[in-house]
This record gives sequence, structure tokens and C-alpha cells, in this order.
Amino acid sequence: MVSLPAGRRARVRVPATSANLGPGFDCMGLAVDLVDELSAEVLEEGVEVQVTGEGADQVPRDGSHLVVRVLTESLAELGSWLPGVRLDAHNVIPHSRGLGSSAAAIVAGLALAWGLARPGEPLDLDWACRVSTRYEGHPDNACAAVLGGIVLAWPGVGDDVEVVRLEAAPGLRVIAWVPGFEVRTAGARQVLPVDVPRVDALAQAISSALLVHALTKDPSKLLDGTRDRLHQPYRAPLMQPSADLMAELRSQGIAAFISGAGPTVLAMGTPDQLAAAEDVRADGFTRHDLSLGRGVEILRG
Repeated sequence: MVSLPAGRRARVRVPATSANLGPGFDCMGLAVDLVDELSAEVLEEGVEVQVTGEGADQVPRDGSHLVVRVLTESLAELGSWLPGVRLDAHNVIPHSRGLGSSAAAIVAGLALAWGLARPGEPLDLDWACRVSTRYEGHPDNACAAVLGGIVLAWPGVGDDVEVVRLEAAPGLRVIAWVPGFEVRTAGARQVLPVDVPRVDALAQAISSALLVHALTKDPSKLLDGTRDRLHQPYRAPLMQPSADLMAELRSQGIAAFISGAGPTVLAMGTPDQLAAAEDVRADGFTRHDLSLGRGVEILRG
């Protein structure tokens, strides 16, 4: 185990992500250009955490901070030891809103570990997808944060993760409506049924297959491709304003869905398809006009 020298630094940028995209439950995700920036400096001892922006008054300021924990554990996996660390995080990604804040923290910790242990070496993306999925529990947000763009990801053999990065159709844009209230992922999973009717399972299979075609070849099919019967109807009571906004957007022909476990509402389409959103009221939500995002970056200098 190699002890890292005091003063060594690493800096990373990591995107927000949206999982499920309607029917792609736990296997599809995308990154958007809403980005957290973090840096880590090796200290001779101790842990210092400085956080600005989203969640600054909620996250711990010691070794239990998720980024610090992942950073420390990942360094050990890379054969390095961290005597002490200072973490500086500027957070833009809202917490507990379905935009992958935990996945971003995990991927940031991994990328910082790599930057400190292997300075100058390109990040091993397969390693980052595999390890981030181990922490996150499923690969949709994790691999989207690592690779950027749109991903289809599923568990492989053992702890391997299989990932396909989809080539998005030209001109695809994203709008996010972020509410002021939170929904915890654990609570959103508890309301899901163990079994679903066969007719719903069939409809879900059709939508998820069509979604891949819509995202890559024909955005005109996005409204049909984002239909979901597996999770959103059961979660609606936890986030009724979001469910109502999604329904109103879809009634206007906009391919809207709940982002991850919610409560953010996301819509995808070309600028022409999304133009109808201007006429939809969204009181209590903050709108973000976004593009597809890049994957995690280890910054130089």
C-alpha cells in the first residue's frame, strides 16, 4: 500500500443523471449538463470537508461524507493509502430530486481516487462503471455519470456491468422541472408491487424497445416510447404535483416522465417537440433547459 504524498491534488466534474426514462426501469439513464465540481487534496492527517451550493447545510463534514468514503475505499482498491484529505465540493445537482446526486457523489469519489493514485492516466471507464454500480446498487445512473450521453446498462457475470452507450438522435434536448420538495429513493421503492399484471409487463416491454429506437433514430416516437406502467403509477401519490405536471405535459404531446425516483419531471425531444411546454404552467417547479451531458472528467491543473 503506497501512502500518497501530502499536497497532491485532483479535481473532477461529474454530471447530473436521470434514470428509467419512463419504461427503462433500472437499466436506462442519461447525463445532462448540470454539473458538480469537486477537488481533493492530500493532507498529512485528518479530514476537512467544504461544501457550497446544493445540500451544503445537509451533508456531513467528516469521513462519513459519501465522496470521502468512496474516495478512501477506492484508493485502497487502487493500492494507495490516504493519510488525510481536504474535500472541496461545489454542488449544482439538487439532492433527493431524482437527478442522480448520490451517483454523482460516488462517481466523483472514484474519479478523485483515480486522479490521486494514477495522476496523468486516463480513467479506466470499465472499472468506474463496475465499482460505482457496486455502491449505487444498479447501473443506470452510475454508468450514465461515468460515460455521459444515453446508456443502456445491466448486470453482467459476477460484479461485471454491461453497458451500451446509445448514439442520440440529432437535436435531442432535455427540460427538467425541479420541485421544492424531496422524495427519498428508498421510500419510492417501497411502494412498488412485487408482481405486475401481464398486460402491463407486455406494454412495458413494447415501450422500452420503442424507446431505444426513438432516442437514436426517430424522436417522433418518444411520446409512445416513454409510456410506463411499472413504477410511475404506484409512486404518483408520493409526488402528486409531479405526477400532475407529467400528465399535463404528456397531454400536450410532450414526452415527459418522472426522473429516477422523482420528484423531478423530465421531458425529452427536439426543440419543435418541446415548444408546447411554454404553454404549460408549472407553479412550484424550477425549470432547467438542458443538453445531454458529458461523462465524468478528471481536470488538469
